[in-house]
Amino acid sequence: MSRTLRAPKLHRRLHQSITLQHAQPVSFASAVQAKIAQIDTERPFSPSLIDTFHRRHDYLRISLTEKCNLRCFYCMPSEGVELSPKEHILTDDEVMRLATLFVKSGIKKIRLTGGEPTVRKGIVDLIGRLNNLRRYGLRSIGMTSNGIALHRRLPQLVDNGLTHLNLSLDTLDPFKFEIMTRRSGHDAVLRSLQVALDSPGLQSVKLNVVIIKDLNEYEALDFVEMTRERRLSVRFIEFMPFTGNKWQQNKMVPSSELLSRISSKHPGFYKAADELNDTARSFKIPGYLGSFGFISSMSDHFCGSCNRLRLTADGQIKVCLFDNKEVSLRDRIRAGATDDDLLDLIGQAVRGKAEKHGGMKDLDDLRKGPNRPMILIGGVYSRNAFNVSMRHRRSYGATQNNVSVIQRRPFSSQRDAPELKLSHIDSSGRPSMVNVSDKTPTKRSATAVGRIYIPPVVYHLITDASGEEDMEPDKGEVPTDPLGKAKQKVRSKGDVLTVAQLAAIVASKKTSDLIPLCHPLTLSHVLVGLTPERCASSGSMDGNHTLRHRIVCRATVTCEGKTGVEMEALTAVSVGLLTVWDMLKAVAGKEMVIGEIYVERKTGGKSGDFVRDADVMRCDTNKF
Repeated sequence: MSRTLRAPKLHRRLHQSITLQHAQPVSFASAVQAKIAQIDTERPFSPSLIDTFHRRHDYLRISLTEKCNLRCFYCMPSEGVELSPKEHILTDDEVMRLATLFVKSGIKKIRLTGGEPTVRKGIVDLIGRLNNLRRYGLRSIGMTSNGIALHRRLPQLVDNGLTHLNLSLDTLDPFKFEIMTRRSGHDAVLRSLQVALDSPGLQSVKLNVVIIKDLNEYEALDFVEMTRERRLSVRFIEFMPFTGNKWQQNKMVPSSELLSRISSKHPGFYKAADELNDTARSFKIPGYLGSFGFISSMSDHFCGSCNRLRLTADGQIKVCLFDNKEVSLRDRIRAGATDDDLLDLIGQAVRGKAEKHGGMKDLDDLRKGPNRPMILIGGVYSRNAFNVSMRHRRSYGATQNNVSVIQRRPFSSQRDAPELKLSHIDSSGRPSMVNVSDKTPTKRSATAVGRIYIPPVVYHLITDASGEEDMEPDKGEVPTDPLGKAKQKVRSKGDVLTVAQLAAIVASKKTSDLIPLCHPLTLSHVLVGLTPERCASSGSMDGNHTLRHRIVCRATVTCEGKTGVEMEALTAVSVGLLTVWDMLKAVAGKEMVIGEIYVERKTGGKSGDFVRDADVMRCDTNKF
């Protein structure tokens, strides 16, 4: 039975119950307030969880870890985050102590987050321990997970007390999933979703979808269609700004725009009854088992009814998602604080909560304001992730309402900000992958060239040139001289140029694994050639005329993508030449020299085509 059908019956029962207790007629609103007051008297609600705007906080989100097995770009900066030392993370006993204190003070709902909470060791037992807090008034234990490793553990988690599950899945396209999360695993998430829907012990299963303009906004109708035959709630979440996620307002899709798009296909949808303090506005389509909704944190905030507090993995209490002020409960616990001391500290933090968005006035302030990356809030965060330069130290000891807090300063002036000279360096001076999300895929190609200089004996060995010293030994004959043994060892490894060619092709496809800030690309074609060349020098330093030979490696790589393939071509050439060196080191390990690796030409991209001057390719071996 839906909530919309149950609500009138609930109101009638409540009204009948109240009427029996009052001889004088009273208004329904007054009767409800009286009943709520009666319930509060039976189970007191701690003033420490009530802020100056009279918001009662009965929902606690606990981050269990800063680690995650995905790298979603809207959650984690492209350069990653610096994790807190293990000893800074709350232990299970510390989590339980704080959770018990919060529940006894009035918390009714706990949600476990991360990072990715399933990567924390002992999470099954921890949920079992949290389930014992029901005797103090805890009503539900939820978890938000990316679903990568969830399907195997979910039955145990539900058996131990998990009641609500939110899965994060931003796209139904496996390829786009890897772009958004920088990892594979789309099938694993869908498998976890099915296990969750088949779990009778779960009271609700919700799917969180962060919508990014021009990336996944057109999948909204596909997600809505998932609710036709599934008791699933899909919630579309507006793209929110956090440190390092390169938020732009034009990348945010307002919920009203999505709702209009959905209504064009499903004009008969209707508003569903929302739970008290629910962050999502929910809707249903006639005949569909599930529902869809919107979490409009940016365009239509729900700050006025916010009842949430956050406890980070390193023990900081955050009273607002967008507020960078934090209070360390962990440090007070480890300093020997009593529960009363902790509750007093919590109360001071809660009373310092701003009316909305951490006290910031508009979207631009939110974008510029310092805050943990999302992965470090409820979510991961490193205490050092925002300011990493010694020139931009965090300021400690600031106070608000007599609470000692930590504040992270943004770059406040042009003098403070490091000068941006390199595309792979962000404003804080840390390595950063270039954002190509705004670029349009085009056909691109690049050709790189490199050379390895070899002595004559190696040149003849490779080209099978005639010469008594290079002739194959007779069958069964074992070379006795050092050079002969070395040649036999080289020949036993296989054809040098063929092996090097294969190595170069494989390397080009692995470039993003070898070079940290390179984008993973789907290559259309890789062509590699290795050509031995004989080249005479004009002389040597001792006046003797010598021969200096070389192998030229040339690699051409093409793709249809948002960024160029120069690095793929250069990687192919480099690894190809290194393979030649490895194959021939038994004969000439001391004499060979690798050099002159460069991009010969490229096509496509915003910077246009490029061809290097042919003079660079001249045969100039004197320097070797």
